[in-house]
Amino acid sequence: MPADSATASSPRRHLIRRLYDWTVGWADRPGGTWALFVIAFAESSFFPVPPDVLLIALCVGAPRASFRFALVCAVGSVAGGAFGWVLGASAWHLLKDVFIPYVFAQSTFDHVQALYRGNAFLAILTAAFTPIPYKVFTVAAGVLDVSLPILLVASAIGRSARFFAVATVFFFFGRQVRALIERYFDLLTWGFLALGIAGFLAIRYFR
Repeated sequence: MPADSATASSPRRHLIRRLYDWTVGWADRPGGTWALFVIAFAESSFFPVPPDVLLIALCVGAPRASFRFALVCAVGSVAGGAFGWVLGASAWHLLKDVFIPYVFAQSTFDHVQALYRGNAFLAILTAAFTPIPYKVFTVAAGVLDVSLPILLVASAIGRSARFFAVATVFFFFGRQVRALIERYFDLLTWGFLALGIAGFLAIRYFR
């Protein structure tokens, strides 16, 4: 009875685990690297899922290729940041009602605008490296006429540092980390969710 009850009460857990296994499987497919680039590109302007999820999965499946995956992720993310800047600079009058409130809230945009009045380079660098939603900063940079070179340099430093830090861990400790992920999968899933929420909250208090 308890076993049946546990089986019946955890379909969501099994679904997440299947998605995890499917994602890790991309490491053995040529399309996995392209998928990482596309997700990193899209996340920098509108896509809600951070590329770290697929980056980690690919590194788990092929730890010796971790630095290559990190480079692809960083290039895709910075290119996507430039695309977000273009959207903000040239099409905000058409896209504003889509981005607000469906991609980010007006209050979030207003906080980023206040940060840009201070130190735009530091604000973008911080968002690029931390769980703070990077897409808000890229689009807002275009809307608020932040210099594109400032965006690109800050993004390249922050995004590269973030993704190569992940790659370094898996390159040297891939087997151990994979064992920990599979052992504490549910806990780590909640941890990623918490980081995403913390990122949005951080904008409110970051000065």
